[in-house]
Amino acid sequence: MTKVGILGAGGMGNVHARQYRKMPDVEILFFDPVPDRSEAFRRRWDARPSLSLAQLLSECDLIDICVPTDLHVELTEQALAAGRPVFLEKPIAGTLEDGVRLMRAAERAGLPLMPGQVVRFFPEFAEGNRLVREGKIGRPGVARTRRGGLAPTGSDSWFMDHTRSGGVLIDLAIHDFDWLRWTLGEVRSVSARSIGARSMQGPDYGLTTLQFKSGAIAHVEATWMDPGGFRTAYEVAGSEGLIEFDSRKTPTVRTIAGPKPISEAPLHPLDDPYYRQLRGFLNAVRDHTPPPVTAYDGVMALSIAQAALLSAQTGQSVQPTQP
Repeated sequence: MTKVGILGAGGMGNVHARQYRKMPDVEILFFDPVPDRSEAFRRRWDARPSLSLAQLLSECDLIDICVPTDLHVELTEQALAAGRPVFLEKPIAGTLEDGVRLMRAAERAGLPLMPGQVVRFFPEFAEGNRLVREGKIGRPGVARTRRGGLAPTGSDSWFMDHTRSGGVLIDLAIHDFDWLRWTLGEVRSVSARSIGARSMQGPDYGLTTLQFKSGAIAHVEATWMDPGGFRTAYEVAGSEGLIEFDSRKTPTVRTIAGPKPISEAPLHPLDDPYYRQLRGFLNAVRDHTPPPVTAYDGVMALSIAQAALLSAQTGQSVQPTQP
């Protein structure tokens, strides 16, 4: 039985607990300093509460950190110092410097640190990546992604304080930056504009153009200002066809590379991406193998996102830093 310690009983803590509850080989432990939230979490998931972070670390086999971004460094370093493998919700940190700091700490400790770049595990995005990598549309030339809805709330409205969340570019668009880097390769330069880049507060909307070392380009739209509900979409156009997905129009991926489109049904609907993500991390810890998404992947996604934020603030094109 693996004892998983969830740190934070808020929105993402509940998302993760729902998936762990499906795993018969997992016992859920947790810590949250807010009594009402802690009690509700305990009742909902039949989870064992700890009285402190120190107690949680002493009793669990690995830790799953689901707290605001500005708390990631301190808590992850404590978990690694206690000898615990860490699953850490995205972004890996609020700044590139802190992301590299956590990556190096995990390397020194010899422990896996996996950032929660969950979009890789959504069936439509996993299938899109596979089709591009297998050359189904030839040489990729242009990609376009869109992600967002209304602004998230979070405890104390911490998302609206961009000094804590990073705003839409670092908190939300980072999902697509990671998927595009995974699919199309390393990014050469970034140009971006956003509503909140200079005020660093409130609802946000951002547009980013990525230029890849391969010569491909991508346009990334991310919003916390869409009252029509959450939506994700992407297109990847290549020399021999087009792959497209839109969550509001179709439940699956379509490939257009011949006389008529082909609908792809990559995975069973019950194969939840959050389950696949967390199960992959647990299996990696058990088997002593690298996690499906590495700390370096998390750092590079953050590097692109931070370059986008800097570009939006300065109006200049920015090159992502590679540690």
